[in-house]
Amino acid sequence: MSSSPGEEGRLPEAAPNSHTPDRFDSPAQTEATGNTPEDQKSPMLDKASPSSTTSYEILDMETVPAPYREVQPHWFFCRRANDNTSWLPFSREDSDKLERACNSADEGEVVVAVDGERYDVHVKERKRYAVYWEQGPTEVRRCTWFYKGDKDIMFMPYSEVLSRSLEESYMIAVTLDEWKTKLDFPTGETVILHNPKHIMQYQPIGMQDEWMTSPSEQARPRTVKRGVDNIPVEIPEGETEKVDHLVFMVHGIGPACDLRFRSIIQCVSDFRSASLSLLASHYKRAQQDCQVNRVEFLPVNWHSALHGDATGVDEDIQRITLPSISRLRHFTNDTLLDLFFYNSPTYCQTIVDTVASEINRLHTLFKQRHPEFSGAVSVVGHSLGSLILFDLLTNQRTRSGSREGVPSGETCHLNCDTLEQTLTRLGLQQYLDTLQAENLDLESLSLCNDSDLKVLGIPLGPRKKILKYAKRKWLPEGGRTGTVLLPPGLECPPQVTNDQDGNQSSGVTPQQTQFHRAQSVTSAVDYEYFDVGIGQVSIEYPQLAFRPQTFFAFGSPIGMFLTVRGLKRIDPNYTFPTCKSFYNIYHPYDPVAYRIEPMIVSEVDLEPMLIPHHKGRKRMHLELKDSLTRMSMDLKNNVLGSLRTAWQSFARLPSAAALPPVEEGETTIERNLEETQGVCEEAESSVSAEQAEQPEINVGRLNGGRRIDYVLQEKPIESFNEYLFAIQSHLCYWESEDTALLLLKEIYDKQGVAFEQPQQ
Repeated sequence: MSSSPGEEGRLPEAAPNSHTPDRFDSPAQTEATGNTPEDQKSPMLDKASPSSTTSYEILDMETVPAPYREVQPHWFFCRRANDNTSWLPFSREDSDKLERACNSADEGEVVVAVDGERYDVHVKERKRYAVYWEQGPTEVRRCTWFYKGDKDIMFMPYSEVLSRSLEESYMIAVTLDEWKTKLDFPTGETVILHNPKHIMQYQPIGMQDEWMTSPSEQARPRTVKRGVDNIPVEIPEGETEKVDHLVFMVHGIGPACDLRFRSIIQCVSDFRSASLSLLASHYKRAQQDCQVNRVEFLPVNWHSALHGDATGVDEDIQRITLPSISRLRHFTNDTLLDLFFYNSPTYCQTIVDTVASEINRLHTLFKQRHPEFSGAVSVVGHSLGSLILFDLLTNQRTRSGSREGVPSGETCHLNCDTLEQTLTRLGLQQYLDTLQAENLDLESLSLCNDSDLKVLGIPLGPRKKILKYAKRKWLPEGGRTGTVLLPPGLECPPQVTNDQDGNQSSGVTPQQTQFHRAQSVTSAVDYEYFDVGIGQVSIEYPQLAFRPQTFFAFGSPIGMFLTVRGLKRIDPNYTFPTCKSFYNIYHPYDPVAYRIEPMIVSEVDLEPMLIPHHKGRKRMHLELKDSLTRMSMDLKNNVLGSLRTAWQSFARLPSAAALPPVEEGETTIERNLEETQGVCEEAESSVSAEQAEQPEINVGRLNGGRRIDYVLQEKPIESFNEYLFAIQSHLCYWESEDTALLLLKEIYDKQGVAFEQPQQ
């Protein structure tokens, strides 16, 4: 059965299957010939006497075939993206759980939670279902055999049926030590078991291309491997079930979050993977001491609710869209219009309701699946998502029903009064029956407009009174007509001022509010209809089911939107009612990002905080830039000192006749050198003293007295052309290890766990 070397590269002639009974000789034939199939294959056995009982003793031990051992399976799941199919392995812990469930005696469906309990696998059905978000089921496979072509990037698993057939053939070949056997697939393809380490799959000639006429042009065979240990695949580390902290991540405009047009689910998955890797490297000792487990990141998707069939806005926009440059217009309709939708009273309410309800739904579901969870919760917003969260957190209430920071005695009557008491205060109690007949309460009354009340038969005068009172429901008593309407918690307490007659009076002026608005240049805007009071449209803000510990903003336009809404500055005493920490994280070339600290500290030019590199150092080009800056400053100080000394020496020369003698001239030169050195030392000491005596900047309570603006370090290639990497800079946060490490440090610092810088 020996073959020439060239025969291994071609499909051999058809031969009987090695694992069929017809392949072997009968016992009678064996006794007659005295030779077994093994004797016919092994030249060493040919030399031994077939009747010798010690024939196996003279064999080299290396020629004895290894005993057959059953292959160890590993479970994979299928992922399809952009018409590409790839199979990814579960972690070893999840694979073992699936294998035990598969071998269990349960007759019904068995459900196993995998991937940090973000997915459920129906073992009998061989399907994987997402738990927290909408996603189609993916196929799951118990894999033992794999194949890969020359042009394939990774090994692909055979189906479980074909894998069983391959394993049976392999078992027979190992047991009988018979190779060069063939296995035909129903698809017409053939697998040749040349030896334990060389197994190939061949295509039939009919499936090859028509122009492949010569054997050298035939399709190359595929490499076949047995077991996951024999293929180059990276099996992910398993995630511990215990969660230390929960983070909700809200996306910005459009359905895609990066330049690869990936969804928020995929981007958050990469961010989660980066955080797990950083925990293993920067919190290694804490993990070994069981002080650190993991942080769970969950995506919050609101784009599909806005652009779905529920609103019908896509169909309405499509009817008025011009047919030219269709791709660009489609991109604009799908992404940039989200900014306009958020400034619309109709769709802004939809966006805010969707974000809040989705966060609350995910929070409830997470608590159900992790009943032992006792950690805190934080929120992350990217781009427009950060502005949505900012407005939501600005309008959160405390458990008492009002926002924190409301001066005593200034709570709104509309919160505590009944509908009857409110109408009585307005002198409109005669319309109580009319409103109650429509089942209107105070909350629904605040949502009514002039047309709604007109339909009920309420005259114009009473309508205006009701609407004015309802829209001013957050205005404290004593608020002046025409002042900027701010929700409780955004005002400073009344301050005592002197009028023109020198008398003292108290009141809240626009300059005393914690959000300061610029003077409006248009009289067409009635700020009494702005519920939030910071330029946002009048909507009802839902309440979150928890108090966020920290709010992280990625590439945020919050500062720009607040300025456009007419806000001059934010009072240092302002803080979110239910969230005590706020970080504004941005890339220096991000065209959408704006700062927050200059709106709080306007009198000082405060540089943002530089986010450390996750490897514990500055990037090389930034260090070089800083070195050159220091060198130029030192050179400048030395030059200025020398010029000053030279000018003083020149000014002391009265005339040529009064020149001092040589000895005195030498002394003068020495004195000038000492003065020069003294000037330089004085300049250096003044700089160091200035740095030492520089008072700590108070950036307000928005982040608990700490800094708010944090800037990433640009990469060396990005520093060559800022404009080329502008768009990429706005989308870099999902894969930024520096950003992920900043979040982890903030989370675990509050738990008293310090990170350790790994040795490079």
